[in-house]
Amino acid sequence: MITFLYLRSLKNKKKRHLIMNVKVNDIVRFLNDVGGGRVSRIDGKTVYVEDEDGFERPALERDLVVVGQAGTKASAYERPLDIRARQVEPDKPAPRPKMEPEPVLPIEETPEGEVLNVVLGYEAREIKHLNTTTFYASLVNDSNYFLYFTYMTRGDGDGEWQTRYHGIVEPNIQVQLEEFGHDDLNDMTHVAVQYIAFKQGKGFKLKNPALVEQRLDVTKFYKVHCFHENPYFDVPVIAVEIVTNDRPARLMRIDSGELERAMKEKKRMDRPQRKPVQKKVDNNGIIVQDLHITSLLDNLSGMSPGAILEYQMDKFREVMDANLSKHGQRIVFIHGKGEGKLRQHLLSELKRRYPRCTAQDASFREYGFGATQVTIH
Repeated sequence: MITFLYLRSLKNKKKRHLIMNVKVNDIVRFLNDVGGGRVSRIDGKTVYVEDEDGFERPALERDLVVVGQAGTKASAYERPLDIRARQVEPDKPAPRPKMEPEPVLPIEETPEGEVLNVVLGYEAREIKHLNTTTFYASLVNDSNYFLYFTYMTRGDGDGEWQTRYHGIVEPNIQVQLEEFGHDDLNDMTHVAVQYIAFKQGKGFKLKNPALVEQRLDVTKFYKVHCFHENPYFDVPVIAVEIVTNDRPARLMRIDSGELERAMKEKKRMDRPQRKPVQKKVDNNGIIVQDLHITSLLDNLSGMSPGAILEYQMDKFREVMDANLSKHGQRIVFIHGKGEGKLRQHLLSELKRRYPRCTAQDASFREYGFGATQVTIH
C-alpha cells in the first residue's frame, strides 16, 4: 500500500491544510491499486471513477490522486494501453502522465506547539461493520517539531517487535501509517513508538528522545462504543496517548484474556479464572505474596510461557503499587527457584520502576530459597 501524508485541523488551532477537491470530470489515479479514469459523479464521500470501458468504480477521495484537472484535454492516461503502445517508437520509453508538484507550504509555528503532543489513532473504514471492516492507523504530531519515529507492535508472548512504519513526520501533521485487518490484531496487543524531535534551519530547545510502549486492548476493535470523538480526527477513533505536553505516557496494563472472549468465532478458549488473592500478613507485619502461577489462576488453558510470566509480573506490580505509600513496609514475593527467570524480571522491574525500593533474599527458614524481600522506602 502507498502511504501518504495529509493534514487536518488540530484542536481548532490555526494549522496548514492540504485539500484535494476532486471534481467531476477530473482525471484521477488510484493510490492503493492500479488504474484510474475520469470522475463521473460524486455522491457524498464516495467518488465514482469511470474507466476507458465505461465502467464506474466507487472509491474514497483520500484513495485518489488527481493527475488532470476538469475541463482540460484528455491525457494519455485516459487512452487504452494498446493505443499508447502503438504511438511510442520502439527505442523510446513510453511517456508518463504529467503530475503537478504538490505545493510546498511554510511551517507555521504556534506558541503552544513548543511542547510535544503525539497521539496514535485507530479508525474503522466502516464503523457499522466492525466484524468485517479494515482499520487505519494514524499518528498525529501536534507540535512545532519534526519527529523521526518508528512505529512497532508485538503480540502477547512474542519476544521480538515488528517495525510497521518508520520515517519523518513534519510539524502539525497527521500521517497515515497503515491499513490492517482483524487477522493482524493478535500481533498488536503491544504498540510502541520511538521518536527523536528536532527543528530544521533554526535554533530550538532540546527534547529528550523516548520509547513509549502501550498495551492495546484489541477487543475494543469489535465494539462501536469504544470508538470516541477526538479533537484530532473527523471521525470516532480509538486513541492512544503517546506524549502529552512533553511527558511520555506511562505503560498501560490491560488483561490480555479478554481477546480470546472477543474472538470466540475463531478461537474458543476459556479465559483464565483468578483464584482468591494469596496475600497474607505475618506476625512481623510482612506482606507475603505467592507468585506461583498455580496460586494465581485456576485454568492455564491456552497460556504461553510468555503470557504466564506477564501475568505474574502484573501481580507483582499490583502489590507494589498498592503499598508504595507505606514507607518501611516489607513485602516477600515467593517465586520459587526454577530457572530464575521470574526473579530476574522482578529485580529488573524494581530498578526501572521502583528505584527507591530495596531487595534482598528473604529468610530461607520461613519462605524457602525461592523468595525475595522488598522494602518500601
